[in-house]
Amino acid sequence: MALIKSISGIRGTIGGKPGDTLSPLDVVRFTAAYGTWLLSRAGDNKKVVIGRDGRISGELVQRLVISTLNALGIDVLDLGLSTTPTVEMAVVFEKAAGGIILTASHNPKEWNALKLLNEQGEFISGADGAALLDIAAKEDFNFASVDKLGSHTILENALDKHIEAILAYPLVDVAAIKKHKFRIVLDAINSTGAIAVPALLKALGVKDVVVLNGEVNGKFAHNPEPLPQHLTELCNEVNKQKAHLGIAVDPDVDRLCFVCEDGSLFGEEYTLVAVADYVLRERKGNT
Repeated sequence: MALIKSISGIRGTIGGKPGDTLSPLDVVRFTAAYGTWLLSRAGDNKKVVIGRDGRISGELVQRLVISTLNALGIDVLDLGLSTTPTVEMAVVFEKAAGGIILTASHNPKEWNALKLLNEQGEFISGADGAALLDIAAKEDFNFASVDKLGSHTILENALDKHIEAILAYPLVDVAAIKKHKFRIVLDAINSTGAIAVPALLKALGVKDVVVLNGEVNGKFAHNPEPLPQHLTELCNEVNKQKAHLGIAVDPDVDRLCFVCEDGSLFGEEYTLVAVADYVLRERKGNT
């Protein structure tokens, strides 16, 4: 059992004693610290975006976070099941004061976390993280009176807006992708990649998509970190389906790994390099 406090968020295992794990008391305490920190700097903007991956504990943690923020007088825009990039984008789209992503990323199902964002949809700075941890340690909270409690709004179009922004990017050639009639195999690791990635592929004109581990139940079919030793099933399925490409993501879809048409792995460490090479080739100079 573990509870890890860092400048970017709070991560821990579910169950056990408060202070030793990510217990309900710890979720409330650190959410209250984040909300208090945010209110001290956000002025009249009291909107916070939240979203979660498909973990078993996700709905429980989500309810605690929403109620705590509302108790501070903060209005919550709730994406429900979502991805880390989509929550980050939604903070900007909705002009929110910040965001909380409920995910332990590639950690096993026993873990969950609160990842904390600023008004730019970016992870909070080291200085801000230290200030937040100090607030939590002192429990220096001031909850709202009954007439000033925050609201809870379900935000249903965040993924659509995110996909629209991707399609609008000048270097994304939807016509070329659609023309090739790709067959793609996706390993969604029983989390929100099963929702977001097929929707994106459909918008890009890819109609032939085979989804592995597509039930969003948080019962990860294998170790969720997208490393070669965990992606044997995907590599084999790419060969079996005679697919053009395999895609693996982690539970909150902020890590991406490709499998080539021959079933060989195009490792995660090359993904960003390949994309950067393409962008810089098309757009010279600083981008």
